[in-house]
Amino acid sequence: MDISAQASAAVDVPPAPASIHWIREPEALDQWLDRAPGKPLAMDTEFERVNTFYPIPGLVQLGLDGEFCLVDPVVAEQSRRFREVLADPATPKLLYAMSEDLELFRQWLNLEPTGVIDLQIGAAMAGAGFSLGYARLVETLFGETLDKSVTRSDWLTRPLSEAQQRYAIEDIRFLEPMYEWVTGLLRERGLEAALTEESTRFANELAGQEDPANHYLKLRGGWTLTPQQQGVLRELVRWRELECQKQDRPRNRVLSDALLIAIAESLPGTQRELSNIQGVPSGAVRRYGEILIELVGKGATADNSGLERIAPPLSRDQQGFYKQLKRLFRKAAEDADIPMELLAPRKRLEKVVQHRDLAQHEFFQGWRAQILAPVRPDIEELLKS
Repeated sequence: MDISAQASAAVDVPPAPASIHWIREPEALDQWLDRAPGKPLAMDTEFERVNTFYPIPGLVQLGLDGEFCLVDPVVAEQSRRFREVLADPATPKLLYAMSEDLELFRQWLNLEPTGVIDLQIGAAMAGAGFSLGYARLVETLFGETLDKSVTRSDWLTRPLSEAQQRYAIEDIRFLEPMYEWVTGLLRERGLEAALTEESTRFANELAGQEDPANHYLKLRGGWTLTPQQQGVLRELVRWRELECQKQDRPRNRVLSDALLIAIAESLPGTQRELSNIQGVPSGAVRRYGEILIELVGKGATADNSGLERIAPPLSRDQQGFYKQLKRLFRKAAEDADIPMELLAPRKRLEKVVQHRDLAQHEFFQGWRAQILAPVRPDIEELLKS
């Protein structure tokens, strides 16, 4: 598919502004957002997150009806309309690779944006490729090369340099024409609603992963632990999540995943036993030893019979079955020109192998049902075998 020719023929890109427009007051931002109610709002954020658990907002970039502005976080968080627009499902919010932006809004504003559209997902659905970078897609679609030299610069210090401000505007200038291009192609393929559906599903999935009680399931290396040990791991990981939040420190600055797994495996009953586990820092034993031993005891004596287990890697037999199943999904993906990674991510497909009841899975719901309809009988027959 010649996506660059299609885009250049169908979409106008707003020119780079001659000067950078800053909005300095919450009331001014309220008024700016009220200029075109309900129209798609292009959004991006810049933040810092090196020595903290929570991202620190540095800048908010907004684009509306061909105009662009930069907003300091203190102004955005005091704007009544900004919060209302974020929460309004009828106003599309255009983002690109939105996971970190959504996490920032969740932690910074205690707000879950609705009506979000991830144009990286949209580009994949439109045939541009899976997980394509913003700068590369801009160059492919619109023939403009973005300067990425200030990507990792300091976004908290003021004033921002001219290069930083230009970079920030470029990160939103192409989102609206990109959205027009994506929706035009998806409309032709009968998948226009799929972009909103998949963006919403992805946003909800991200929000669900933030639950400290379920974070242990991400520690894939803990799959060999017994149910009792995984119950301990769940307690340890939940405690670490809350401790990192309280201290606002990265996870590894408290205790790493590997050390939590080692503690859960060893089931230490005393601080001396805890200190004998290889790699556990003496400082961590002094600071956290008492609570860690308490958590080990709590998790070890709990009823863990109903605990959701960390997914193990596929067995040899399951790997063979996985290959057969993947072959059918890949055929549907290729016929529809949808990336396999988007249609059937590996972890979700592995769950089908491990739990063969299709009613437990989402593959035959929403837009995926349309894509998989031609191979559904073959999939169902394979699952019965």
